[in-house]
Amino acid sequence: MNDHRATPAPSNWNLPNVLTVVRILLVPVFLVLLVGQDGVDPTWRVWAFVVFVVAMLTDWIDGTLARRWDMITDFGKIADPIADKALMAAALIGLWVVGTLPLWVPIVILVREFGITVLRFVIIRWVVLPASKGGKLKTVLQTLAIGLMLLWIPVLAWVPALFVVWTVVAWIAMTAAIVVTLVTGIDYCVKSYRLVREAKGS
Repeated sequence: MNDHRATPAPSNWNLPNVLTVVRILLVPVFLVLLVGQDGVDPTWRVWAFVVFVVAMLTDWIDGTLARRWDMITDFGKIADPIADKALMAAALIGLWVVGTLPLWVPIVILVREFGITVLRFVIIRWVVLPASKGGKLKTVLQTLAIGLMLLWIPVLAWVPALFVVWTVVAWIAMTAAIVVTLVTGIDYCVKSYRLVREAKGS
């Protein structure tokens, strides 16, 4: 006789969700380290970089574990993107506050990020908008660019010979991140329109 009982949903109290919560808690810690001492203390900036890297690693680890251990939960689906957006927003706005980035950079990136998040919630009753390879590339480029920008002051203070090269590389990475962010945002909008139209048609 086959057992037709439904498999119980995974508990919200699991390691991937704990890591997501840790990432959320790291956001204010990261922001304090970034803007503390007016953002010009190289040691504080290094610590901000370390916390940022740890937070981004938890993002990769919790997603990997949730899929591998079949621990994807409703809480994780909601909290994980919130944690990601909060960390990215804190980094971009913080870098603007301390004078590393011009204001238009966080505006462009965050309008796209939060706009696509809102779009996902709006169309979810018809279709789930899947992540794309371009979206993953966008995250990698944003993380790389922000990491380089965080270390801008320490490089200037401790390795001034590399400062010009570091600045050029950091801005190349940031420019690439902005371009991919905008292109993937447009692509998501086009895909959403097509998927919703198909869903309504069927």
